Amino acid sequence: MNAEARTDDSAGILLVDDMEDNLIALEAVLGSLNEPLVRARSGEEAMKALLRRRFALVLLDVRMPGMDGFETAANIKRLDQTKDVPIIFLTGTDDSGYAFRGYATGAADYLTKPFDPWVLRAKVSVFLDLHRKNRQLERLLARQQSDYQEVGKRLAALEDELTDAQRTQVKELRRLLEKR
Repeated sequence: MNAEARTDDSAGILLVDDMEDNLIALEAVLGSLNEPLVRARSGEEAMKALLRRRFALVLLDVRMPGMDGFETAANIKRLDQTKDVPIIFLTGTDDSGYAFRGYATGAADYLTKPFDPWVLRAKVSVFLDLHRKNRQLERLLARQQSDYQEVGKRLAALEDELTDAQRTQVKELRRLLEKR
């Protein structure tokens, strides 16, 4: 992958946790992925960060003072700008009700602490790869749209050069083609 594409696709990972030790641990586990890691210490900070820049993924603690993880996730999924950002919930609570609520809120995954660093890194890598592929598709679609517009302009220019008799013939050809 060239450096330009790498920079384009490097949307970053938002780490949301009110505990400094947890943020440090996440940075240690995910630092080797060479993607920007952005910290937020609350749901409110997370929402501000999400509105400022694009993220490939959010790692979100469930239990935080103020706006908890579930409320933060609901706000993320409610906004058009952020609704497609995948969320992995991280929590110290091994309560199946929390997991159900997390998935119901729109989480892509749910892990309990302490988490296996290899598992977390593997899951995050999958979401980063999906993000890169989505960005690549967006660029291809934009290029295709641009190509179609260019062809349309060229056809319009050619039609302008046609005589009235030739225009009539073109219209007849279109009518015949539309019947098939």
